[in-house]
Amino acid sequence: MAAISRVFTIDYVAKLLGEDVEWLHELEIDMEPEDGRLWVHGVGEDGVPAFTDFGIECLKEIIANEKAAGRGPWPIRSPK
Repeated sequence: MAAISRVFTIDYVAKLLGEDVEWLHELEIDMEPEDGRLWVHGVGEDGVPAFTDFGIECLKEIIANEKAAGRGPWPIRSPK
């Protein structure tokens, strides 16, 4: 496995995927570091969840499974 060279905050990932950040918080809570979810201290008061590239792929799979089961919000549309 290659070394982790970058991570993406949950806010960034929500924008990248067009999903609600609060919903992603609900989904990521059960993810482990082995799933590519890390906690970054020094950002915000208590830190924030962040994801490796692998973590984003795992999160995409969780999102797809939730939507296939009829759970979760529709993607957020960017204002034009």
